[in-house]
Amino acid sequence: MIAVIYGRCGAEGSARAPPSKSYTHRAFVAAGLAEGRSVVKSWLRAADTLATLRGMRSFGARVLEEEPAVVEGVGGRPASPGVIDCGNSGTTLRLLTGVAALDGEAVLTGDESLQRRPVEPLLEALRTLGVEAEAVRRNGCPPVRVKGGGIRGGRVELPGNISSQFVSSLLMAAPCAEDAVEVSITTELKSKPYVDLTLQVMESFGAVVERRGYRWFRVEPGGYRGRTYRVEGDYSSAAFLLALPAVAGGEVEVRNLTMGSLQADRAILDILRAAGAEVRERRGAVVVRGDGRPAGFEAELSDSPDLLPVATAIACCAEGTSRLYGAEHARYKESDRISTCAAEFSKFGARVEERRDGLSVVGTRLRGAEVSSHGDHRLAMALSVAAVAAEGKSTISGAECVDVSFPGFFSILRALLPPGRLVLK
Repeated sequence: MIAVIYGRCGAEGSARAPPSKSYTHRAFVAAGLAEGRSVVKSWLRAADTLATLRGMRSFGARVLEEEPAVVEGVGGRPASPGVIDCGNSGTTLRLLTGVAALDGEAVLTGDESLQRRPVEPLLEALRTLGVEAEAVRRNGCPPVRVKGGGIRGGRVELPGNISSQFVSSLLMAAPCAEDAVEVSITTELKSKPYVDLTLQVMESFGAVVERRGYRWFRVEPGGYRGRTYRVEGDYSSAAFLLALPAVAGGEVEVRNLTMGSLQADRAILDILRAAGAEVRERRGAVVVRGDGRPAGFEAELSDSPDLLPVATAIACCAEGTSRLYGAEHARYKESDRISTCAAEFSKFGARVEERRDGLSVVGTRLRGAEVSSHGDHRLAMALSVAAVAAEGKSTISGAECVDVSFPGFFSILRALLPPGRLVLK
């Protein structure tokens, strides 16, 4: 699919943020492992989360795939699922690798992009805990084969500088281990709020976790208990809508957002303020007003690397130089986001220079361009934000990939723009 956007038009209106992808993944894993029935309300129906739901069904959970979803868990002992196709979802692959360690045998794979994403540190940690786990091609990336005879418990070390999902995977499986699991993080932990989010879901489903900051965790055995759980709205997806008035002018309200949320990408509000936009929070919603002339800013993204593409879109429109840093782990996403952002956003006329851990951006008045999503959902949406700000016509190829996390993104975007400014082909 190609999205055609005629820019310099401003954005006005109100939209509802979709449910959180991160919370939906974790809620389905906890509910699927739990003893008894869970009801998961307001969950995100998207390609990535459906991959996790199908995976938990393969492990033996019974799922009524409606709104709300009803999940009958496996009581901590998943079945042997055979091959699980995780699609494009790194979160699915990593979380379900931990689930597979609990019993049976599984091969977890995915599309070409997923098969380039690292997983070896997680496999090594599982081997330390007595699980047979290997990368099939011996390259540290999927497909992975896991033969789970159960996690016996004990102490294990994990690096935290590549992906917090390694930590989340091990923590989520640990309540179903034979004995307590202690996890020590050997490096600085990136994306810390995602581990906070993981622990919040675990404890909501009855897990008992002790922690010392982000360096040490102890999870007691005892499993999960079924419960009713509501998924909050997604700041990661809302970020693209909230950025529109900053880069193009106007006022946009996004509803279904929790004040004080643990989500890492709530940091978009700080970025927008730093760029000079007016940001107002009120119960259940955020309102952003801007004049389309953002100021240059700095953003440290070690805890929120998924904001790199949308922050780049804002920076490209800003007066002066912006510096985005601390996001070296953004190279291990659906695309190497540092490289693809530099390549694609520069086509709009801004000067975007790649750094080891981020980007240096000199903003300008953008002109329409032909750009590619590289199959990366967040890049596609961020390029759409830049296109709204650009003078003239822009085309975004591979735009269908937004369905990975935000089905309906273009319908909502069209409603916030003047008539005729967005065409899908």
